Amino acid sequence: MTAVKKPKPSNYVLFAVTVLLAFLFIYPVLFALMSAFKSNGDILKNPIGVPTSLYVQNFKDLFEQSDFTTAILHSLFLTIVSELLIVCIVPMAAYGIERRKSRTTSLIYTYFLAGMMIPFHLYMFPLFREMKLMHLFGNMAGPIVCYISGSIAFGTLLYCSFLKGIPLEIEEAAMIDGCTPFQTFWKVTFPLLGPCTGSMVILNGLGIWNDYLMPYLVLPSGIAKTITVEIAGFVGQYTARWDIVFAGTIISIVPALIIFCMFQKYFVKGITAGAAKG
Repeated sequence: MTAVKKPKPSNYVLFAVTVLLAFLFIYPVLFALMSAFKSNGDILKNPIGVPTSLYVQNFKDLFEQSDFTTAILHSLFLTIVSELLIVCIVPMAAYGIERRKSRTTSLIYTYFLAGMMIPFHLYMFPLFREMKLMHLFGNMAGPIVCYISGSIAFGTLLYCSFLKGIPLEIEEAAMIDGCTPFQTFWKVTFPLLGPCTGSMVILNGLGIWNDYLMPYLVLPSGIAKTITVEIAGFVGQYTARWDIVFAGTIISIVPALIIFCMFQKYFVKGITAGAAKG
């Protein structure tokens, strides 16, 4: 009979640290959830207190005092359209770079990776100037184009790393059977990139859904923009409706949480496999 090993003291320390970190990460969500069902006066009086009753007037005021429904539709439109175009464009770019090794593709790959080293705030003003010249400023096309271009650098790195683990023999067999390179990629190679695609959907989807700066600056003023912009509108210089802010925050968290739960296993698999194969 195998003797049961006693846990080392270091294991208890690691467990305690893990629990502490988990609490630190989950507490802001719990705080927002509690505050969403409290009045603004209760929040200011006792911010960390547990609500004594289920106060839902915050959610009614949110939709009555703002065009929050339109903001939700705008956020959904930007996220879904951007994600679809990213999934269509980025894998093909990575496939061309990885499968057609040449000096030109190596330079393109290096150029994409160099874009990850430049902070957004450094090229923000030239970008907006360029968007105005191309008539992309003030409409939905502007943020979508920026989201696609912003995802190419990391997306290419992730897909190229994952493509290294897919045998060329599979693609060669498909071409022998009569598939064109385009058909080979979409019917044979792309389905094998499922974990990598899941990782891209989560990383970019959450970033686009929670983005504040781009919709705030690019979309026209005077109309409903996105969820984050509408929520921020309730925080003024001298007054703030924190009850409505937290109610809108909870509503915005729900779709992101659902997407993450749906693609969680693909996200972990894609990140670990890409790191190992890269």
